Amino acid sequence: MKVLIVVATKKEVQPLLDISGEPKSMPDAQEDFEYFGNHITVLCTGVGMVNTAIQLTNQTTETDGINDYDIAINAGICGCFDKTIDLGTVVNVTQDCFSELGAEDGDDFHTVEELNLGESVIIPSERYKFENIIIESLPKVNGITVNTVHGNKDSIAKVVKKFNPTVESMEGAAFMQCCDWTGLKHVQLRAVSNYVEVRNKDNWNIPLAIKNLNNTLINILETL
Repeated sequence: MKVLIVVATKKEVQPLLDISGEPKSMPDAQEDFEYFGNHITVLCTGVGMVNTAIQLTNQTTETDGINDYDIAINAGICGCFDKTIDLGTVVNVTQDCFSELGAEDGDDFHTVEELNLGESVIIPSERYKFENIIIESLPKVNGITVNTVHGNKDSIAKVVKKFNPTVESMEGAAFMQCCDWTGLKHVQLRAVSNYVEVRNKDNWNIPLAIKNLNNTLINILETL
């Protein structure tokens, strides 16, 4: 199979890259290697929705049509609103949302749906969902995708009341929307590195999240 793994930063999948035999801290935005008979492409888009949308669209489309990737996996760390979920837990984001897309009206926020201007909730069509035995074992959660990660009590309370998300990232919804538009089977996997609260990096566990994320990715690749 041809597998496209989409990441914001290479450090999030460095353990996976290490098994390819390539040197660490690779400068290129794309790395290709063979693993368990599959061709793996790791695409590092940079942080954020715009970078993800541009890089992923360029990677998966050509002037004569769609590239022949069999599946795409968005892999990365995330913040979690639910403190009953342990740090390091890998989750399957089955629904995402552009939670900042809309308009303020005084203290209120109206989504584009409420304004009749479009859709902000991204739910992959059934035909483009990628599933296997490892993915099926992961908790399924709802996410939001943001330009500014939450770190203020008031804004956290507002977004929880409005959207009731489990996790947040800066790329997920853009990835899912691009894959749906280009007809590519996909899944968004996130490992919880921190809880969404007033910013306190002492409470984070990025190394554990990266370790568990990459172990999950490797298990998936070995069961394709």
